[in-house]
Amino acid sequence: MPWTLTGDAAEYLAQAGSYLRVSAEEHTVELGVIERLRASGPSAYGETPPLFGWWHSPDGDIAAAVLHTPPYPVLLSGATAAAAPLAAELAARQRALPGVNGPADPVTSFAAAWQRLTGAPSAVHRRSRLFRLGDLTVPEPLPPGTARIAADADAGLLTDWFGAFASETGEQAGAAAVRDMADRLSYGGLMIWDVDGLPVATAGRTRPAAGVARVGPVYTPPEQRRRGYGGAVTVAVTQAALDDGAASVVLFTNLANPTSNALYLRLGYRPLSDRLQLNFEAASGR
Repeated sequence: MPWTLTGDAAEYLAQAGSYLRVSAEEHTVELGVIERLRASGPSAYGETPPLFGWWHSPDGDIAAAVLHTPPYPVLLSGATAAAAPLAAELAARQRALPGVNGPADPVTSFAAAWQRLTGAPSAVHRRSRLFRLGDLTVPEPLPPGTARIAADADAGLLTDWFGAFASETGEQAGAAAVRDMADRLSYGGLMIWDVDGLPVATAGRTRPAAGVARVGPVYTPPEQRRRGYGGAVTVAVTQAALDDGAASVVLFTNLANPTSNALYLRLGYRPLSDRLQLNFEAASGR
């Protein structure tokens, strides 16, 4: 079956919204992107327009969806059978892709097809796990300090922290990170843990979308780590998401970081599913 691709977020939501909402936690990124585009306009992710799509299974139901907001990897969900046809569609459009992210089976199928079509091999960038909040557990005792909503006056500090977070995790830095930070400041989506007036950690959250809010990033500068500040600010931002109307709160962790995975378990988050991100390398011999 062919893919339907569009640059129109409203059309994407009208056609694929029911598919996404059936498992809203699994599609937290897709639904969150739609909310951000609604709030900030079509250039929310930069000058290159986003691309959306959906795929019908042979029985006529939507069984896969795709989202691409450059400079981030293409995000794929759903049936593995849809992955190779999608790679063919995007290669024919000469869509520049830094990588692909999603459940392991469709991701590996897409990457194999992409290499056949473009000559670009892939390498594992990250294996991650999606966690869903059960019962929020406040650490006892909490570390010294208090949580507060970040303000515009914190933008300089947060720009530095977002850049450091990107360097440590291999995420996007530069203009994309600055846009993300500014968007979160606009709706109170970043919290800071202060100790005697000194900011020591931050955590963000997305707008609730289909009842789901996503926590992240969570960052503590190296000199302030191992003091409980990351856990404290995560609890604060999680509670803020619940207070803002979220029926469910989720977050992603890097499976290569056992410290953060153990922390979120202690705070009441429980594993939901795993993801794989493959980054594409330069094509060889083409």
